[in-house]
Amino acid sequence: MSQQHLLLFVFILSFSITSIPSSQSRLTTGYYSKSCPKFSEIIQNIVIDKQLNSPTTAAGTLRLFFHDCITNGCDASILISSNPFNKAERDTEINLSLPGDAFDVITRAKTKLEFECPGKVSCADILATATRDLVVMVGGPFYNVKLGRKDGLSSKSSLVEGKLPKPTMKMSQIYKLFSDKGFSIEEMVALSGAHTIGFSHCKEFANKIYGSKVDPTLNPRFADALRKACANYNSDSTTSVFNDIMTPGKFDNMYFINLQRGLGLLESDRALFGVPSTRKFVQRFAANETEFFRVFARSMEKLSILGGRNGEIRRRCDQFNSIKT
Repeated sequence: MSQQHLLLFVFILSFSITSIPSSQSRLTTGYYSKSCPKFSEIIQNIVIDKQLNSPTTAAGTLRLFFHDCITNGCDASILISSNPFNKAERDTEINLSLPGDAFDVITRAKTKLEFECPGKVSCADILATATRDLVVMVGGPFYNVKLGRKDGLSSKSSLVEGKLPKPTMKMSQIYKLFSDKGFSIEEMVALSGAHTIGFSHCKEFANKIYGSKVDPTLNPRFADALRKACANYNSDSTTSVFNDIMTPGKFDNMYFINLQRGLGLLESDRALFGVPSTRKFVQRFAANETEFFRVFARSMEKLSILGGRNGEIRRRCDQFNSIKT
């Protein structure tokens, strides 16, 4: 190679490297080891305190994280509040039931981290890490969380529709949502196991327990208990029931055991046992908690690296650094 060609090659290489947008981020587990060495410790302390005082925080945060990532990638766009110029993701109907405790634990962690390491830690990384720590705290598996996400620059409710599974969807529709993001049937079933903690509002399944069309896939005694628990749901929209009636506060494989007994709360839960392609995984996870944990951990790692590479480090998790229209 001539000297002229070598110089040209070095110039092109340098230009290519420096042309990578500075807002684009690569994910690594040790991303904050130098810029914010107390990152993990601070989040753990916040998470422990919040979960002990509000035991539904773990389930709420796991759901918040899923709704963020599966929609448009893990960029914390779900945390943005609406303003007069924009209706944000969190105000889409399907997201209105996301619990306040989940938003609160992220806000607390962000406030503490901004004091310790101003302008260094993204809200997206806080949400991803807090979710993992909360899952572990209630008995679930540990999994690695790569860091370095940026906070998204857009959050529009119009972009949510059709990207999140609903209890009334057919299993084929739900699987398409997951497969479009690169998940297998096995991984979809494992992620559905997140319903081993948390609760659902009665309005989401009332049409399956009242009247002459009681869902035949429901255990009759369970259906009767649900009717009693949800008796006032018309006058109180917050009336809810635990997804897992056996061990509601523990992350375990009881969700899958319940499905085999007709104790699945939502129609989409019960469908997992009703369809042959998913039933085999329900049976495997019900019989082997270690196997469920292994696939769930792998699936969460996979979920957590969707998107989140471009954007900013927000000063506040509920606001962009500049007003978006």
